[in-house]
Amino acid sequence: MSPLHLKLSAHRDFPAPAMCGLGVAVHLEGEVLHLDYQLQGPLDALRVPESGGQLDPDRLWAHTCYELFLGRAGQEAYREYNFSPTGQWAGFSFATYRQRVVPAEGLPGPRCTWERRTDGLALQVGLPMAALPPGPGTLQLALTTVLELADGQLSYWALAHPPGKPDFHHPAGFVLTLPDC
Repeated sequence: MSPLHLKLSAHRDFPAPAMCGLGVAVHLEGEVLHLDYQLQGPLDALRVPESGGQLDPDRLWAHTCYELFLGRAGQEAYREYNFSPTGQWAGFSFATYRQRVVPAEGLPGPRCTWERRTDGLALQVGLPMAALPPGPGTLQLALTTVLELADGQLSYWALAHPPGKPDFHHPAGFVLTLPDC
């Protein structure tokens, strides 16, 4: 599969005016789903957790964090992955909308490479096929990001925003389809 180049947009009620753009390239190569997040804008306009720092794994999203939600067409179950610039990641399984499976099953870890620049923040993720939701059906993705601005406010970015307040778990956000996964 050749890479799909997609642009995320800020939620209209939670902008990040200093940011020039946020793109994600997605492609499947062998048994790995690759995502390449590229944020363009001055990093001094954001609070970016330091590499090697420790955050609460359940709250990586409360700080600058790239995210990925994966589901299957016709199924209510889905998975969420959060990737922090600290190098931490967290994976969660959900049986249905916001109903987390507890205890969480051991999800396979991604391979993550971060790059900090004065004009942006990049992340390359390699997610093994075993990390994808099991079962038949077209894979549906929601590509999302939370940016913590320098003043502590949060800005919510997504490929698609459902109506109302930011809600990355909403099924209407799962707009990218990959039929061969």
